[in-house]
Amino acid sequence: MKKAAKEVRLLSVPQLRSQLAELRKELLKLRASVATGVNPAKPGKIRQTRKQIARILTIISPKEVS
Repeated sequence: MKKAAKEVRLLSVPQLRSQLAELRKELLKLRASVATGVNPAKPGKIRQTRKQIARILTIISPKEVS
C-alpha cells in the first residue's frame, strides 16, 4: 500500500480522504495490537503508517486552499 509522493499527488482530494481513513483505521488496529501485548509482525509498520498519514495530509492542505 506504500505509494511514492509523486503517485499520491496525482490523486484527487476525495481519493486522498478515503485513503487517509483507511490508514487511520490500520494505525488504530496496529496500536490496539501493541496495547494488548501482541508482538507485531512488522514493528516498523506503525511508523510507516504514521508517515503515510502525514504525507497525505501535507498533500491535501494546498489542494484545499486553491
